[in-house]
Amino acid sequence: MTVIGVWEDAEPGVRRRILPPGEHIMMMEVHFEAGAEGYRHSHPHEQMSYCLKGAIEFYIDGELTIIRQGESIAIPGGAQHGVRALEPSALLDGFTPLRLDLLGHQEG
Repeated sequence: MTVIGVWEDAEPGVRRRILPPGEHIMMMEVHFEAGAEGYRHSHPHEQMSYCLKGAIEFYIDGELTIIRQGESIAIPGGAQHGVRALEPSALLDGFTPLRLDLLGHQEG
């Protein structure tokens, strides 16, 4: 179970921590070793990702885009997406509405 503010392992080479959420928006910090991947998935939530450091290749609905430190990307709700770190990297992800699945609650 996810504990707010505590680092946890996600995929191999990927660590994350969920930041304290607001009423309708939340953020998560994610750190990647070089070559680590965030597996492809989709969710109904709109997502914004800001690159804190490094370079990340995003796959979003069949398109590849690379963002680097100081850049951001928007991911529409329902889009199939995943990432690969081209070097040691970190992202700050924002979601709206709340990702209840990440907060340890049942969606519905």
